[in-house]
Amino acid sequence: MSPMRARRTMRRRRVGRAVVGTAAVVGTAAVVGGTVSHHQQQKYAQQDAAAQQQYDQAYQQGAADAQVQQYAPPPAQYAAPVEQVPAPDLTAQFQQLAQLHDAGILTDEEFTAAKQKLLAG
Repeated sequence: MSPMRARRTMRRRRVGRAVVGTAAVVGTAAVVGGTVSHHQQQKYAQQDAAAQQQYDQAYQQGAADAQVQQYAPPPAQYAAPVEQVPAPDLTAQFQQLAQLHDAGILTDEEFTAAKQKLLAG
């Protein structure tokens, strides 16, 4: 083999080794990365399971409490109906007072007092 050819072969071997070494490192990183990812997935799955278990327990406790109480809505409270008293017809009452006054049944003082009483309500 000629010296030139030997040098080329050596270079090729070095480049080949570098490529193989790099591939090995990348492959190892992928395996290690996959392991770490798997570990994290397990950790998160356990946390999710614990949270779900707490939620289920709280739900079951609430359901049990509701059954014990046998919840009934509070009775409806209504306002008492307002008694509607017919408003007195003031005009008719004044006319009646005037007739009594004209007839002489009421004196001037009684008529004035009765008017004041009607107006006061």
